Amino acid sequence: MNSGYAAPELRVSDAEREAVVERLQEAYAEGRLEHSEFDVRMHLAMTSKTRGDLDAVTRDLGAGPAGRAGPAGLAGPDAPATGEDRVLAALAHGLGVPTLFLGPLVLMLTSGKRSAYVRRHAAEAVNFQLTLLLLTIVTFGLGSVVYAVAWGVAAVAAVVGLTGERFRYPWILRLVK
Repeated sequence: MNSGYAAPELRVSDAEREAVVERLQEAYAEGRLEHSEFDVRMHLAMTSKTRGDLDAVTRDLGAGPAGRAGPAGLAGPDAPATGEDRVLAALAHGLGVPTLFLGPLVLMLTSGKRSAYVRRHAAEAVNFQLTLLLLTIVTFGLGSVVYAVAWGVAAVAAVVGLTGERFRYPWILRLVK
């Protein structure tokens, strides 16, 4: 991250305020903030003018705007995956079984916009399903036998997605990045 972005005197955007509001809501849901403290911090976040003001609101929670990549407050590619991100990543792999590549593609295009972790897993699931589909087409249906094995591999990928780790299917075409 460049030092210009983290400068505390720079004014904040609505997107940066929203990212802090989401972080405060997560902390409140986790029981890390009492209701009265949550109300005060929400007010401070919504009336903050500078990045320094926003950092002060979430500093003791472990992640503020300076800890996030980009001006929109999106989690960067190396940011730890949240519980929601891990579930969506597992869902992307699991949706490939009944919907082929369409389920993972929808997740990649929707939830992948806010989380690099979800996008990475969904893109991997899309590539896996497209590879299986192309194999089936090229072999005039004989490749469909591979789908039985594919369900097991997708289940393993879903479990890995839940753990917060990266997963790469072996021997697939990577058509979607």
